[in-house]
Amino acid sequence: MSSNIGAHVKCTVFGESHGQAIGCVLDGLPPGEKIDLEEINIQMKRRAPGLDSTSTTRAESDIPKILSGVLNGRTTGAPLAALIENNDQKSKDYDELSRLMRPGHADYTGHVRYKGYNDVRGGGHFSGRLTAPLVFAGGVCRQILRRRGVYIGGHILEINGERDSDFDPVRVEPELLERLSSQHFSLIDSSVEQAMRQKVESAKKQGDSVGGIVEAAAVGIPAGLGSPMFGGVENRLAPLIFGIPAVKGVEFGAGFGFASLRGSEANDPFDFDDKGNVVTISNNNGGILGGITTGMPLIVRAVIKPTPSIARPQHTIDIKNKCKAKLQVRGRHDPCIVPRALPVVEAVIALGLLDLMNDNLKGFD
Repeated sequence: MSSNIGAHVKCTVFGESHGQAIGCVLDGLPPGEKIDLEEINIQMKRRAPGLDSTSTTRAESDIPKILSGVLNGRTTGAPLAALIENNDQKSKDYDELSRLMRPGHADYTGHVRYKGYNDVRGGGHFSGRLTAPLVFAGGVCRQILRRRGVYIGGHILEINGERDSDFDPVRVEPELLERLSSQHFSLIDSSVEQAMRQKVESAKKQGDSVGGIVEAAAVGIPAGLGSPMFGGVENRLAPLIFGIPAVKGVEFGAGFGFASLRGSEANDPFDFDDKGNVVTISNNNGGILGGITTGMPLIVRAVIKPTPSIARPQHTIDIKNKCKAKLQVRGRHDPCIVPRALPVVEAVIALGLLDLMNDNLKGFD
């Protein structure tokens, strides 16, 4: 398996959904950085199960235990290892899944790739549970970035057709990002929350699920990070975002919206601000040109598919008996994982940006 990423600031994720514990190892962090565990726990709670009606009832405290790399509250420069115990597993709910392939899950592909030895309980290493260590890693990185003037945050842009306001791509205030990144159901326009929740509740009552879109932004990024052709910012961030289970699409700036624009509409004209800094009047390119940051806000969106574990009967196959079968997934599952996916997207962006800043030796001294 390839569960590690990063050129300089490297992250390795380990564990299974119903194993004894999950965790991560962060290597390449600068020494002497103060780590605020309370701040990290805010992010962990945003992702944690059982804390909102849109999520599964599985109850996990998700309190990370740091095993190495931190002494007296500061990074030592050694690999930072963190462990998160699994306490509320119900593995018996998955007994039949060694033979019945769940539609929309990695049961079949995992069975083929790992010759039937993969852990199917709760999805094993394919599970969204493995995003908890990513949130911890991102929580560490975003603190280091903030001290260098980089702020990251995001909001639920859409759930099943109900849509929040978009970020103003030219003016994203750090205060807005800080507010959004402290909330569970993060919205720019809170008036759409009830309509979104109604969509989730309606699907839940019908034994179904819904998906959506999250939008994240980062400001304070210096111009000049990234490099062509394959070391660009999009190239480096996209693998991290696609590493999140259920992410099926990523776009930067106007993204697929470019298809309906003319060049005169799509281009971002250059200007100087009142401090003499180079800026662009628009920001269709999401703060990136040629794979390199422009200094404008980084704008990223990720599409989150509906949770594949649903209570409605589905057609599938029995892989052992080689016959058609019907499956009704049991257990506890999210009718919508969009709110819980948002802090994970923010976290991996933090991880990727810290790696890029180290790569370009900007903001690290």
